Amino acid sequence: MRLVGDSNPNFSGRAHFFGAAAEAMRRILIEKARRKRAQRHGGNQQRVDLEDIELAGPGDDDQLLAVNEALDKLAAIHAVQAEVVKLRCFVGLTNVEAAQALGLSERTAKYYWTHARAWLIREINPARPAG
Repeated sequence: MRLVGDSNPNFSGRAHFFGAAAEAMRRILIEKARRKRAQRHGGNQQRVDLEDIELAGPGDDDQLLAVNEALDKLAAIHAVQAEVVKLRCFVGLTNVEAAQALGLSERTAKYYWTHARAWLIREINPARPAG
């Protein structure tokens, strides 16, 4: 429903469909992470005995939000590489499937995936080497 809404969608091809699906999944996950983060930082406050809870570091939501922000920056400078990342991460396509969906060669899709991953890692963790 989030992908097509109430209208009858007209996708111009596989690339358009998978791009829309990846963006819809990304938005759904980001909204969920933001809602959970808002609850952790003041929403629905309740008194809790500290002995009854487990302490943990930043969760997957924080990581997802960091990836989302970095992915927006990547899209501004390398739009096709960002699309490869969206298809791989949010739709679950392989390099071969992403290449077919975007009309790229397998080699190009693999290069874009490798480059984008390294770029995202450096963007999210600047002090950590990408290798």
